[in-house]
Amino acid sequence: MRVKRLTTGAAMAVGALAAASLAFAPSALAVTPDTATITADCGAFGGGAATLTATQDGTSATLTLTSSAITAPIALSENSITSTLTMANSATGATDTFTGTQNPAMAAGDPVTVGPLSGTVASGDSLDAYGGSLQMTVFGITITCTATGPQSPGPFVFD
Repeated sequence: MRVKRLTTGAAMAVGALAAASLAFAPSALAVTPDTATITADCGAFGGGAATLTATQDGTSATLTLTSSAITAPIALSENSITSTLTMANSATGATDTFTGTQNPAMAAGDPVTVGPLSGTVASGDSLDAYGGSLQMTVFGITITCTATGPQSPGPFVFD
């Protein structure tokens, strides 16, 4: 009987500790907003509205750009675009860079999607595509796109 009370008491103590650790666990880090729009100018390759989607996991962050206004000039295979997205960081006065080679397969004329592009952020970083650029290298040809104004609804702010 005494062993049963000891086991029950230990189980209750473990349960209480588990509940307490959940209550005091740090909240998940999040970037706000998680999507923003820009108008991009890609020179001879076109331009128009584009959507940026951001995620954050600690100091790691990803950004994905999609645009139906900017289209693939030729058919492109999956993961064939080398991309570098540079974002202006108003918190530090510097720029943050996100890189990667991830993209879906696209037929000629399809909307362009690149990412997720990976980078590192710090708590309080405030990143805007305006003041940065997106460079995409396809078959040795580099296409540079720049935002023509600040992103809307505002910069990405990281926890």
